[in-house]
Amino acid sequence: MAEDWANRGADHGANRGADHGVDHWADLGVDLHIDLGRSGVRKGLTDALREAVRTGRLAPGTRLPSSRSLAADLGIARNTVADAYADLVAEGWLTARQGSGTRVAARTVPAPKTPRPAPRRAPKVTYSLHPGSPDVSAFPRTEWAKAARRALLNAPNEAFDYGDPRGLFALRTALADYLARARGVYAEPDRIVITSGFVGGLKLLARVLRARGAESVAVESYGLAHHWRCLTDEGLAIPPAPLDELGTCTDELGDAGALLVTPAHQFPLGDPLAPARRAQAVDWARRTGGVILEDDYDGEFRYDRQAVGALQSLDPDRVVYCGTASKSLAPGLRLGWLVLPADLAAETAAAKGISDWQCGALDQLTLADFLTSGAYDRHVRGMRLKYRRRRDELVTALAERAPHVKVSGIAAGLHAVLELPPDTEQLMLRASAYHGIRLQSLTFFRHPAATVPPRDALVVGYGTPPDHAWAGALEALCGVVGNV
Repeated sequence: MAEDWANRGADHGANRGADHGVDHWADLGVDLHIDLGRSGVRKGLTDALREAVRTGRLAPGTRLPSSRSLAADLGIARNTVADAYADLVAEGWLTARQGSGTRVAARTVPAPKTPRPAPRRAPKVTYSLHPGSPDVSAFPRTEWAKAARRALLNAPNEAFDYGDPRGLFALRTALADYLARARGVYAEPDRIVITSGFVGGLKLLARVLRARGAESVAVESYGLAHHWRCLTDEGLAIPPAPLDELGTCTDELGDAGALLVTPAHQFPLGDPLAPARRAQAVDWARRTGGVILEDDYDGEFRYDRQAVGALQSLDPDRVVYCGTASKSLAPGLRLGWLVLPADLAAETAAAKGISDWQCGALDQLTLADFLTSGAYDRHVRGMRLKYRRRRDELVTALAERAPHVKVSGIAAGLHAVLELPPDTEQLMLRASAYHGIRLQSLTFFRHPAATVPPRDALVVGYGTPPDHAWAGALEALCGVVGNV
C-alpha cells in the first residue's frame, strides 16, 4: 500500500501530462543531488535519502522528485526509486499522499544534551538615528518597478551578456548627462565605470593607485573607518590631513599619492570645503601628479542655498568623481560610479574586469531609465523637501528643549552634529542606548592619528527613520539631550 501511494502521489502530475500528450516544464521534476555510494543501487539510494533527511540536508516538507524523474536523472530503473521511497515511507522518513507527491516527513529534533549559552542581547533599538542612511521606506517602489519593466522589455539581448566591465553604455550615457546637468561634472560615457556602491569603487581605485606606485592616500581627520580599511587593505598608508575652520588643510598633504575628500558636505562634520582649499587641492594634484578622490555621497541634498558644485569641475584630469545611489535611492541597490581622468579610465576598467566584471544588468538598465525618464529628478526633489522639513523640525525642537546644545553641519545632507558640553559624549551615548535610540558619537569617526582636538558631540541621522517613526524619534532624542 505504501509503495502504491508513493508511486501514485509522486507521479500524479507526470502521468497526467503523459496521458494527455502535453510537454509540461513542471513534469521535469526538481533537482536532487544523490550519491548512491558503492552498495547496491536500491540500498545505496535508500541509505543516501535517509542520511539526507537525518542530517537535515532535506528539510521537513521538502517535495522529492517523482520516481520517474529521479530514475531518469540517476540512470536507474523507476521501480528501484519507487521501492526506495516505499521503504522510507514505511520507516517514517517520508510521507506520500495522492496529489501532493512524496515529501520529507516532519521530525522532532532532540534537544542537545548540553544547553547552549543564551546569546548576549544587544540593546533594544526603538528609534534609529544612525547617520549615513536614507529613509529606505521611501524607496520609490512603484516608479522603480515601472522603470524595470520598461527597461526589461526594451533591452537588447546583448545587455544580458558579460558585457563591458565599465558598465552598460545606456547607464553611462544617462549618468554623463545627469551629472553634467545636476552636479557640474565633466563626464563622458567612456570615462565612467559603474561599481558596486562607493566602497566597491574605492577598493578598485586603491588597487589601481597601488599598482601605479602610490604608497599613501591622505584622508580627512574625520571619516568612516571602513573607507580607510579599503585603502589599508591594499597596503596604502592613510595619514590624516590637518583640519581647521575652513575644512581639510589641502596645502599640507606632504608626499601622499592621493587625497580622499568629501568637499561638498564633509562627513560627518557637515561643512563644505572652503573655495580656497578646493583650489589648493587642485594645485597640489597638478604640482605633484597626485589624484583627488572626491566622494560626493549626498551632494544632491542641499537646503539653504544653491548646491555646491563638484570639485571635479575644476580639473577633470586630476579628480576622480565618486557618486552613488545609496543616499538618493537606497544602499541596497549597490550602484555607484566613478568619473575618471582619461589616463585612469582604461586602467580602472581593466582592474574591474579582473576582480568584479560587471554589476547586475537589470539594475543598471532600470537606473538608466529612471534617469532619462525624469523619475530620478522627481524623487530627489521630493526627498529633498522631506529631509529639509525634518532638519527644520530637529533644529526647532532642540532650540526649545535643549538650548545649550549647538546644532551644526545642517546646510545639507541627512545628518546633523549636536555639540555637547565637555565630557558628556559617552554619557549621552549610554543614555540614548538606554532609551532605545541608536545614533553615533563624533569620536567614533575621528582618525586615530588625527591631531585636531577631540570634540564632544553626537552625529544624528535625521534622514534614517521612516515617516511613522520620525515624531517619536525626535521626541525621544529631545528627552535625552534636554537633560544633559
